[in-house]
Amino acid sequence: MQSRQWMYARCAFVAFAALLLLSIVASGAMSAPYAAYVVDARNGKVLHSRNAETRLHPASLTKMMTLYIAFEAVEQGEISLDTKVTISKKAASEPPSKLGLRPGQKIKLRYLIRAAAVKSANDASTAIGEAISGSEAKFARRMNRTAKAIGMTRTTFKNMHGLTQSGHLSTARDMTLLGRQLLFDYPEYYNLFSRITANAGVQRVNHTNRRFLEAYRGADGIKTGYTRAAGFNLTASAKRRQERIIVTVFGGKSTASRNAKVAELMDLGFRKAPSRLKTQRPSKPAYRGNGTTKGIGTTIRATGAVTASKRPVLRPGTASNTLIPQVEAPVSNEDIALALQAATETSGADQSDANEKAKVIEVSLRPPQKVKRKNPAAVLEAPPKAEPKAATPEVVKRLSTSGGRQWGVNVGRYPDRQAAEKVLVTTALTEIETLQGSLRKVVRKSQGYDANFLGMTRETADLACRRLVARKINCFMIGP
Repeated sequence: MQSRQWMYARCAFVAFAALLLLSIVASGAMSAPYAAYVVDARNGKVLHSRNAETRLHPASLTKMMTLYIAFEAVEQGEISLDTKVTISKKAASEPPSKLGLRPGQKIKLRYLIRAAAVKSANDASTAIGEAISGSEAKFARRMNRTAKAIGMTRTTFKNMHGLTQSGHLSTARDMTLLGRQLLFDYPEYYNLFSRITANAGVQRVNHTNRRFLEAYRGADGIKTGYTRAAGFNLTASAKRRQERIIVTVFGGKSTASRNAKVAELMDLGFRKAPSRLKTQRPSKPAYRGNGTTKGIGTTIRATGAVTASKRPVLRPGTASNTLIPQVEAPVSNEDIALALQAATETSGADQSDANEKAKVIEVSLRPPQKVKRKNPAAVLEAPPKAEPKAATPEVVKRLSTSGGRQWGVNVGRYPDRQAAEKVLVTTALTEIETLQGSLRKVVRKSQGYDANFLGMTRETADLACRRLVARKINCFMIGP
């Protein structure tokens, strides 16, 4: 009898031990591997690394590459922010997080970009990739080609959103490299990653990383990610004084614990980073588009060539009294008419961005004269005066009917209109050969005044920027 009781007790103990072991194994299987990587964004120096080369599930950190390629496609004229994208059945059927798009629905690319960057919407991400490359497979090939060019040596992309898929893997190091590349290659779009909320067309969306952005001083981006296989991932950037740190964490146990770990690593980075350090920009990969042999996507630029920018940023420390002295140019009635045309025909901003629509002054580029210009408002209000006919009149066509002259260049954003006009005139004198015949145009934005030359062919704009950059003058191409 006692032997039988002992046998029952032993069996119960073995069963309990087996259940306990299975529980431990299951718990371990549910916990994603941990990895971390910390760099000084200014030169890419590694400040901390743990399991940084281990290939893991990136989850929605994938969307950083989707957005990088979207910015590239807009910059190169493959697609515009106002292109209306038709939502496919595949995009609409993606699981959450999602914007809730319907098959056949049309929505502007700018809204898809906001939804992917802020809400981490999977349907929006798929729609972006399909709009640019035609299919998920083609876009994935472009993602992998771009990743290789950046130096992401242990990353393989299979989709645009980051949902778990066999072989879709990356590393903490590679995602940190991508975050740094986004910061330097497309600074004009980087503010998307710090928006707490954004208008995504069909709804207003909230940022998936708003807790960290609001809690950590200096944080201004960049992307979260979560799946059961990946755990809680985050690539984050923060700036304090002259220092900027980028941190990537894979395999967090929860949003709160992940954010706490990222904050800890950020603090470590700021302690180790020197106050003064020369910035070493990463090389921008050569543009190859979709790798086709037709269309605009075939233009190839050498690494280190002119960087294009649809939305240039205000130069740090720029003030009107630090610029080259102004050389004034006359404003004719033709210039005024062109300015009024441009003001009524300006496109590219949606209703939510109406407060940023450009208020412009356009001046046809001719050898400048030292003539005191009247107040622009007074000139517009004054009755037009008849102008003498010139032997060879100079005609500047509108950009919309100029036979392909729909490109331009930007030479910076400045704190006031006068400063921007000064730079336009002095730049025109510096590079008169390629800028001759273009329009000088000052565009008012919410963060300053853009100094632009417009009405150029793509080839002329590219050549002008290359020559200006060679003269140590910042320059960005502007597409149609």
